[in-house]
Amino acid sequence: MSKIKYVVFVIAFFFYIICNAQYTDVINSNRPGESMSAFSVGKTVFQSEIGISRFKEDHKTLNYKAIGYDFDVALRYGLFASQFESLLNLQIQRDTYTFGNNQYSRSGVRKLQIGLKYLIFDPYKKFQKPDIYSWKRNNEFKWSQIVPAVALYAGINLNFNNNPFIVSKQEIIDPKVMLITQNQFYGSQVFVTNFFADRISSDDMNLGYVLTYTKGFNDHWSAFIENKGIKSKAYSDGIGTIGVAYLFKKSTQIDVSISKSLKNTPSLFYGGIGFSWRFDENYKEDKIQIKKNKKPKPKKKIKQIETIPGAIAPVAPDPVKAP
Repeated sequence: MSKIKYVVFVIAFFFYIICNAQYTDVINSNRPGESMSAFSVGKTVFQSEIGISRFKEDHKTLNYKAIGYDFDVALRYGLFASQFESLLNLQIQRDTYTFGNNQYSRSGVRKLQIGLKYLIFDPYKKFQKPDIYSWKRNNEFKWSQIVPAVALYAGINLNFNNNPFIVSKQEIIDPKVMLITQNQFYGSQVFVTNFFADRISSDDMNLGYVLTYTKGFNDHWSAFIENKGIKSKAYSDGIGTIGVAYLFKKSTQIDVSISKSLKNTPSLFYGGIGFSWRFDENYKEDKIQIKKNKKPKPKKKIKQIETIPGAIAPVAPDPVKAP
C-alpha cells in the first residue's frame, strides 16, 4: 500500500470510529444552547457543564421587572452501555424583582431535574460507512445524512416548598419527557431538535421545542443559532439564541452566548458565559483495533526429484478440502 493510500485509510478509519461510537476524541457539550444532543458522553465518562448569565425580564402588561443572575450546572455520566446517559440539571437564580412600587430580592432553586437518556437509533452505524480510498466521498453530502439519530429522555423535576419562582401549584415530583433527533452533515454541521412535555402532572404543563444548528469552523472554533418555543396555560414565548464556543483542549471548552425573546410579554434578555469539562480516564468502551496483517508463511517447496529418463515422476497428493 502506497503512503498516500495508507494516510487515507487511517483518516477514514478514525472517521469510522467517531461516527460509530458514542465516545469522541474531543468533548461534546450541550452548551451553550438549551438543546440536548442525542448521543451520550460515553460509558464511565463524567462531564460537567457550568454557566452563569446576567438576565433582564420586563413585562409591560403585568408591570413587573426582574434583573439578576442565573447559575446553571449540568452533570452527565455514561451508564451501563454507550447508549445510556444519566443527567442532573440544576439552575439557581438570584434577582431583584419589582412589581409596581414594590421591590424585593429573590433567590432559590429555579430548576432541579434528574433523568436518563437512551439512544434508540444510530444511522451512522447503519448507513454511513467510510470509503477508505476517498477523502472526498467521506466528506461530501449523502442522502443518508437526512436520517437522524434518535434518542428518548425521561426525567423528573424536584420541587421545593416556598419556591419564589413557581407560581402555579406543583407536585413534589413532576415528570418530563423528550424526543431528541440529531443530524450530522458534511462540513462539520450539526442540527439538533428537542420536542418536550415538561411538568406533566402540574396545573401548568409546558409543551415546547428547541431547534439548534451548529457549525464548526476549525479544530477550535464553532458557532450556533437556536430557537426555542414554549407554551403553557400561563405562559408562551419564543426565544432566539446565538453564541460561540472555543475548544481549549480535547476535554475543555468555554462558550459565550446571548438570548432574546421574540415578544415583550415578557421581554427577556440573557447574556452568559460557560465552561465544559470532562473526565474520561475511566472510559471502558471497547475500542476497535487495527490488527496488523500477518505475513503469510512461505509455502514449503516440494523438492524436485531428479528423475532418470523414462522413470515415473512422483505425483503430489490432492489438496485436502475444507469440511
